[in-house]
Amino acid sequence: MPQLEILCHRPAGPAKPAPLLFVHGAFCGAWIWEEHFLPWFAEQGWEAHAVSLRGHGASEGRGRLNSFGIADYIEDVLTAADACSAPPVLIGHSMGGMVVQRTLIRRRFPGAVLMASAPPHGLLESTMRLAWSDPYVFQQMGMLMTFSNGIEAEAVRRAMFSDQVPLEVAKRYEPLMQEESQRVLLDIGGWIPFPLLPARGVAVTVLGAEKDRLIPKDQVAVTARAFRTEPVFFPAMGHSMMLEPGWEAVAGHIADWVETTVLKRPAPQRKALDTKSLDTGASDTGVRAAAD
Repeated sequence: MPQLEILCHRPAGPAKPAPLLFVHGAFCGAWIWEEHFLPWFAEQGWEAHAVSLRGHGASEGRGRLNSFGIADYIEDVLTAADACSAPPVLIGHSMGGMVVQRTLIRRRFPGAVLMASAPPHGLLESTMRLAWSDPYVFQQMGMLMTFSNGIEAEAVRRAMFSDQVPLEVAKRYEPLMQEESQRVLLDIGGWIPFPLLPARGVAVTVLGAEKDRLIPKDQVAVTARAFRTEPVFFPAMGHSMMLEPGWEAVAGHIADWVETTVLKRPAPQRKALDTKSLDTGASDTGVRAAAD
């Protein structure tokens, strides 16, 4: 397995019982959690980790990105979870939300947060709607996938943020955006049969952004229905809720939900990594951690 970048922030004092593991979406890396969420949660007493999936951020595999499928990203989450001090609560954004959904099928975790997540049935409907509603952003993302030559800052702003975020902010993140695995986008594109869902009893909360151009409200509602819960929408926010003005409301909601819902349940026991779909053994797994 490739060596993974895992960003870690730990509290100054005793940590709360369940660590948090953040999983980024397509075209991004663990860096998307670093600016606000990781330090904020550590200040509130949480052990907070963010993994860059293989081929993303500083994780190995960029040159082989298109050979990776959703099953490979699931293995990365399981590997990062095994590096935590206890089974973590999984927090997935966008494509990372789909990775978290599939990871919950492989192993039981204390709970999961799905932020502006791809729905269980895939991204086909959302993608077609984006092509119709904002062809400029659709074209720019296609250019990034096809030629790996970057994406214009205005497209970053419209894809990631609400209109209240100025272009200057998007320009900061444009150099960090990268191509995504074409194989993974096919895996989650909605071309395959409807996947299995985790067993009942897993604590899951589903969050959406009112002004999200990529994962609109009705798709967030579909995800919530699949997990037998009600969606929570944050007004005036765009897709990248962890970077939007008012991100503190999202972070606070997650912290409160974990405290009141997850920590009241018995914690699952740590299990050995499920290797039934691995091509290589766990002995050659590398994990590179960057601590604050």
